[in-house]
Amino acid sequence: MGSSAAVVWDPAMLAYDLGGDHPFNPIRLELTMRLATALGVLDGVEQLKPEPAAEAEIERIHDVGYVTAVREAPMASWDVGHGLGTADNPVFARMHEASSLVVGASLLAAERIASGAATRAINIAGGLHHAMRDHAAGFCVYNDCAVAISWLLDHGVERVAYVDVDVHHGDGVQAAFYDDPRVLTISLHQNPMTLWPGTGSPMELGGRDAQGTAVNLALPPLTRDAAWLRAFHAVVPSLLGAFRPDVLVTQCGVDTHTEDPLAELSLSVDGHRATYQALRALAEEHAGGRWLALGGGGYQLLRVVPRSWTHLLATVLDRDVAPETALPAEWTSTVRELAPNARLPLSMSDGEPAGFEPWGGGRAEPVDNAIMDTRNAVFPLHGLDPEDPRD
Repeated sequence: MGSSAAVVWDPAMLAYDLGGDHPFNPIRLELTMRLATALGVLDGVEQLKPEPAAEAEIERIHDVGYVTAVREAPMASWDVGHGLGTADNPVFARMHEASSLVVGASLLAAERIASGAATRAINIAGGLHHAMRDHAAGFCVYNDCAVAISWLLDHGVERVAYVDVDVHHGDGVQAAFYDDPRVLTISLHQNPMTLWPGTGSPMELGGRDAQGTAVNLALPPLTRDAAWLRAFHAVVPSLLGAFRPDVLVTQCGVDTHTEDPLAELSLSVDGHRATYQALRALAEEHAGGRWLALGGGGYQLLRVVPRSWTHLLATVLDRDVAPETALPAEWTSTVRELAPNARLPLSMSDGEPAGFEPWGGGRAEPVDNAIMDTRNAVFPLHGLDPEDPRD
């Protein structure tokens, strides 16, 4: 890799805290950075400190009135609307400032790539993919993913591919670019008939002038690593090859894990690691190596998120961590202080094989129905043959 990889991190981003027993707990970020540090993944790596995004940048994606509502919500004594003050999106102190900092971090990562200072960049606090133009949704106040993509398009990047591997549909990013043929959004998620937000069917294809630039792969509940990876490789590489992006942006939520309390896919940390390595290879092959990696969902705060996102950091930095690597005692002792009764894993693996049987055409496996639904809907729009496994 010609340029260094940029890691954007500041403990100040832990202020994006929805409070109380809310599942979106910033401890998952702190424990990830502690684990990556203890394993030496971040040795010698400068951690770039972001500035809060200017409102003009946030307003690339969000209405002025919504930004005003977010800024004023902590002081307001009435119903502020815009999806704020709900169980999913409670109002919290300095909400605008904390949310702006997350956006600023993703913008800094994007700037490093656009300027050529780095080929890859990562913001694990980012990936707030559900926020819509005029309202908060799904724990997301401002859509840092969409703001960063919009910024890239205004700074010399002609085509962006966005791949979302969170268990929930990447609806906010899809909505932001539904009519923009310069942005390919690919979301792999649990079937929307079985999980919030209920969108992301294969027939959501993009607006009239952008048909085929929205891609949705809806996977059945209980899908495990081998089937998930089979589906990923049957759809994503061919579309990236046809689209030829300048930059690959990925939302790397880890709520696909079998232990996640909010959804029903059945991936392992080993499956996550294999996914990140696949995304890195696809960035190298189809985007000149340029890869902007963002975090996302993930609600098994102790056992899953820190390990999976440490693998993500390691993959971005070309410092891959072997699955059998033992968890450092200094990290496990920190977690035990926080949660004395937690059952902690022993290594950076769940002991699952990360192999899969590539899709060979037809419908030999249960997941193949989902594969064919997406290929039939989208592949012809890119000049690809949905029936041909070589495409």
